[in-house]
Amino acid sequence: MNAKQALAWIKKCGIAVEWAHPKGNEIFLLSRAIRSSPDILVCRLVDGKITYIHRRLWPALVRSAGRFSKNRLAAVKETHTPGGKHKLLVVPFPKWVPKEVLRAAKKLTEKEAASQLAFLLRK
Repeated sequence: MNAKQALAWIKKCGIAVEWAHPKGNEIFLLSRAIRSSPDILVCRLVDGKITYIHRRLWPALVRSAGRFSKNRLAAVKETHTPGGKHKLLVVPFPKWVPKEVLRAAKKLTEKEAASQLAFLLRK
């Protein structure tokens, strides 16, 4: 799998959680490509784990935000300091939400949003 295929897979699924796997190095490299995409929200929505959510689900997520704690909806971005260390930047919800996503979320009913996120809300 390459970065383009990984992004297409997340777009199709809508959401994915980072995981440990025997192909960990390959997954790590793909995850960095996924994290850099403007179409992917990186947060800790599912069980506090790094979660990737494709842009197509952002309006439903915003419309259903009351069902989740705000800290799980915060965008997480990893940067590198000049000294080479990793630094985690957290953008609180809803500051990361683009205006067009807010507009789209307002057009959804709660039922429509819930149906798009049914796999999350069943837990």
